[in-house]
Amino acid sequence: METASFTGFIKTLAYIVLFWYLFKFLFRIFAPILMRTAVSKLQQKMQDQMNQQFGQQGSYSNQNTSSQKTDTKQMPREKKKVGEYVDFEEID
Repeated sequence: METASFTGFIKTLAYIVLFWYLFKFLFRIFAPILMRTAVSKLQQKMQDQMNQQFGQQGSYSNQNTSSQKTDTKQMPREKKKVGEYVDFEEID
C-alpha cells in the first residue's frame, strides 16, 4: 500500500490541469461544428413544419374560395360595443 506523497499530489494536480486545458481546447474546436449542425437540423425541421402548414392551408383555401365569398352575407354582424372609456383622475 502506497502512502500519499507530495510528488503524487503534484502529479495528480498536473493531470487535472492538463485534462482541463485539453478539454477547453477540444471544446473550442468542436463546439462550433456541433452548434452549426444542431442549428441546421433545427432550421430544417422548422422549415419542414412551415411548408407542411402552409401547404395544407393553401390547398384548403383554394377549395373554399367560392364558398367564402357567399358566406360573407350570412355571417352575423358585430354586436354593439358596450361601455365607454372613463378616465379617472387621482385625488391627492
